[in-house]
Amino acid sequence: MIDEAALNNAEWCQAMCAAHGRPGTFGPRAWTNARRTPLYYPDAVTLTDDASVRDVLDSIDREAPGATVKDSFARLDLAAEGFRPLFEARWIHRPGWLPPTETEAPAGTTWRAVGTPEGLLDWALAWSGGDADEAALFRAGLLTDPYTKIVAGYDAEGRIAGGAVLTDNWRLTGISNLFAAPGVDPAEVWAACLTQVDAGSPVVGYESGDDLPPALAVGFEELGPLRVWLAA
Repeated sequence: MIDEAALNNAEWCQAMCAAHGRPGTFGPRAWTNARRTPLYYPDAVTLTDDASVRDVLDSIDREAPGATVKDSFARLDLAAEGFRPLFEARWIHRPGWLPPTETEAPAGTTWRAVGTPEGLLDWALAWSGGDADEAALFRAGLLTDPYTKIVAGYDAEGRIAGGAVLTDNWRLTGISNLFAAPGVDPAEVWAACLTQVDAGSPVVGYESGDDLPPALAVGFEELGPLRVWLAA
């Protein structure tokens, strides 16, 4: 299942990079990008547990600063290549056969897909806490990507209570970039996002630290570790 989650996540990275005019390449063991990727997005993602150092490093730009590698199986040692661990997280999975969660969506909110550039900007500003530079990551091309659905919950005043990105590749759905507005329980946002997933679809993602328990509270289970490396 980790290989499916890693592929789904790489497909989201591809969508983000394509929206910035620099798509990557899928190989048999890794997704890589020969150009520096947008902020927070890796230059390589391992897709199989036998991916090698050369599979990820030979096809990325190591001259520009800030290269990162998402080691989906936490098996690579990139220290000798001048990288250091940036963070670790846990892959999570919720089977498609599980019944709906008993956790309810934030009270008084209406959840739907974001469909316009203006709506996407509002979503991105809510996601970034008002940081316009970070919000600029989310470009209008994402709205036409066939794998990507960006969802948000709106209160009665039209304010965004939370949201996430759903990456649906017709095998499973990945949830990423999930956020809750101040005062909103993240577990309620997880529950609400699950209502936007096609019935019966398995759901995957990854989280760490304090962001992990809210996902586990709505039925996700841990699959295993991943590690992100940063060029020192």
